[in-house]
Amino acid sequence: MIQSAFETIKQPWPWYVAGPMISLVYFTLIISGRKLGISSNLKTMCTILGAGKKYQFFNIDWRAYSWNLLFVLGLIIGGAIAQLYLKNDLPIDLNESTIQDLKELGISNFNNTVPEDLFNWQNLLTFRGFIFFIVGGFLIGFGTRYADGCTSGHAITGLANLQIPSLIAVIGFFIGGLIATHLLFPLIF
Repeated sequence: MIQSAFETIKQPWPWYVAGPMISLVYFTLIISGRKLGISSNLKTMCTILGAGKKYQFFNIDWRAYSWNLLFVLGLIIGGAIAQLYLKNDLPIDLNESTIQDLKELGISNFNNTVPEDLFNWQNLLTFRGFIFFIVGGFLIGFGTRYADGCTSGHAITGLANLQIPSLIAVIGFFIGGLIATHLLFPLIF
């Protein structure tokens, strides 16, 4: 009985379960007067480390944002629990045309959540890996700062609060994702 329930937990959650759970978290944050977002934690951590002494931007009361650091800690612990105990060894169920498109780009292993053909230590030390991880990571960080928030902050919190800047940011995220997927990704790979 317990083994059967444990195997059920390993399956991906359907949208009608995961969506309301995200909403429950968000409404809890609204009631407590807080906003959901991950990128603001970098500002909090920089403030804790003393960046406010040199840059006015980081001169904030970090204690007011310390709850968000616990949220990130929960994400890390939840990710570790999912990886260690809830890992599903079944191949990912992808559309056949998607599999064909990815194979044309040299991605052929679909046994994990992220393709091992891309995400491995050997790939990091190549020019392609440098562009993909280092340059891509920099651009994500720059875009997050320039948009004054990350995708979760704008798409969940900002849109739920009907904020026009968040709508513009989310539209920009989608346009950037389409450009990266259809133009840049094939050039790199």
